[in-house]
Amino acid sequence: MTFIRKINKLDKLTLFFCACLITIGTVAIYEATSGTKLDGLYKNNLMLFGWFCVPMLLLAFFDYRFLVGKLSYLLYGIGIISLVLVKLKGESLNGSSRWMSIGSFQFQPSELAKLFTILLVAHLLQKRAGEKLRLFKDVLPITVIVLVPFFLILKQPDLGTALVFVGILLGMLWMGNIRALYMLLLVGVVGVLVGLILWLYQANYELLTRFVHPHQLARIQTFLDPTSDPDKSWHVLNAINAVGAGGLSGGSGYFSEHGFIPYVYSDSIYVIIGERYGFMGSAVLLMLYFLMIYRMIITIIESKRHAGRYVVVGVISMLVFQIFVNIGMHIGLLPLTGISLPFISYGGSSLLINMVAIGLVLSVKIHNDVEDKTVIPLEPRIINIRTSQ
Repeated sequence: MTFIRKINKLDKLTLFFCACLITIGTVAIYEATSGTKLDGLYKNNLMLFGWFCVPMLLLAFFDYRFLVGKLSYLLYGIGIISLVLVKLKGESLNGSSRWMSIGSFQFQPSELAKLFTILLVAHLLQKRAGEKLRLFKDVLPITVIVLVPFFLILKQPDLGTALVFVGILLGMLWMGNIRALYMLLLVGVVGVLVGLILWLYQANYELLTRFVHPHQLARIQTFLDPTSDPDKSWHVLNAINAVGAGGLSGGSGYFSEHGFIPYVYSDSIYVIIGERYGFMGSAVLLMLYFLMIYRMIITIIESKRHAGRYVVVGVISMLVFQIFVNIGMHIGLLPLTGISLPFISYGGSSLLINMVAIGLVLSVKIHNDVEDKTVIPLEPRIINIRTSQ
């Protein structure tokens, strides 16, 4: 396939929606840091976007099938080794060892591990060619592969990023044609663990403290009863009040301007959009996310290979989980945890991996010229990779 033909096959709408989201993120970062010691951070965001366009487009023109083949084992191994190294030699910040320095650039290996895990899971799922997944030969090995980085990241500790792997696992297994019973078992296990934590919180708080970090206990407490400890609930209550103060079309930005919202330029950046631009600004943001994900779903439907479909499903699962959790925790629907808002929050590692993930999706779209004979077309009544019933 010629280079010109590849350019013509680029999904321009996906690129447009991605650029719109990064523009909104840059404006929000400007609003969050203007007049502070971080003033000018939005320029760094634009510079990073420009630099990261290069690997995104290079990956888009590169045939993704090489990455979803046996090379995925090597990439996954590199991801696991990097997680071990960051635990042993990484830089500690706020009690967590999550970053490694590459020159002047601080990088989070956990972000890279997300993408490498998606590639390996997609490789294993494509071997079934749409057939029902077997419990011991397929579901359990894939679950173990995802849980390894999950627990390594949990030990950093970084609960928010670790939970993204759960979202990736459930999304890819479901679209990989897992039996409903097996999925119910997985969801049931997650539900039992959550229920056990809530029960211990009420019945045996001392026992719970042996398994859960103090800062995580504080977040559970502020979620279940925000008024129980005003000091611990300070962040959550201010975020809810700030978003509410935005009203329909936006407010003055009192909460963010006066330092009531920690990390307002990164994990808490949604508060800026909710407070400064109100319901209308939030609606525009969610609509852009919806349109970008819709374009990815179109790519899944048009894909002629299982591998491509599973890669895109993994990327969608990763993005949707982060969007849902980040916004949910700032409006009181979910416990507060450290997780970035894709393409909006400031952060070089997250922006790089999100843009590279978009590059993978674009590659699936571009390299869709040779049909995989094992693929059965999707049923028109449902957007699903499960091709055999």
